[in-house]
Amino acid sequence: MALLVRFAPELGRWLTQNLDRGQLPQALVGLMRQQGMDARAAQAIVDAFVAARESRQPVPVDSIELPDDHAPAAAARLAPGTRIRVGDRDIVVYSRSDNPVFAALGNVLGADECRTLIEMARPRLKLSTLVDPVTGQDVVSDKRTSYGMFFRLAENDFIARVDHRLSALTNLPIENGEGLQVLYYPVGAGSEPHFDYLQPTNAANRESIARSGQRLSTLVTYLNDVPDGGQTVFPTLGWAVSPLRGNAVYFEYCDDAGRVDPRSLHASAPVTQGEKWVVTKWMRQRRFVSAGS
Repeated sequence: MALLVRFAPELGRWLTQNLDRGQLPQALVGLMRQQGMDARAAQAIVDAFVAARESRQPVPVDSIELPDDHAPAAAARLAPGTRIRVGDRDIVVYSRSDNPVFAALGNVLGADECRTLIEMARPRLKLSTLVDPVTGQDVVSDKRTSYGMFFRLAENDFIARVDHRLSALTNLPIENGEGLQVLYYPVGAGSEPHFDYLQPTNAANRESIARSGQRLSTLVTYLNDVPDGGQTVFPTLGWAVSPLRGNAVYFEYCDDAGRVDPRSLHASAPVTQGEKWVVTKWMRQRRFVSAGS
């Protein structure tokens, strides 16, 4: 169970004012602790405000949920070790973290596979959309200035081979995966900080969670080398992953109890030279069923 932590609305206004002034989050945590607040609660409240502001979501009003310390820690679904054997290839683990679950991977796709995905996706690209958190509708937004398309799950032999490989890598059934999404970022394009898990703030998201469960993990595989810019940035954690062809970044943000991790907030830094192509795989708690299926 999660622990409900309540705080005075005045504290929320104080945090907002100081973050607006450029105060460092850790400095605000220190000031709250000096006033006698529990260290874990202070850190969680500040983290919640930072995550909400960076994702342009409403900040908490007077409470947040704090995971129960006695709940069992979520085990990473990604296999252990520095190399993970998946079918006919070894995927290299360059770095990983257990809390939160994160890994930088190599050799996820071969050069020919990357080129094939780009050429198959190119004629189907459309201006990318975001899900409006209030209405649940897909809308064009200046928060994401890329172009994208979706393949159907295993829609041909090549896509099926990739889907099976990524399913084995993420250690979940292939039917739990959403269709591969290819994104193209020209010079100057990027995306602002956002969460990949579904927030139940609208009917469309609630219905999707009811059908297929919450999203559990994201695997972003880079399809080309980007000369400059285009990093996948995790602003809450201070991490950034450079886009190199065939490499990937993997992160989990939902445990078996359905609790989501706001530290998974991430963005795509603008491309400053060249272009960027990626393919994204999202995995769900249950078999993925799209709206209208």
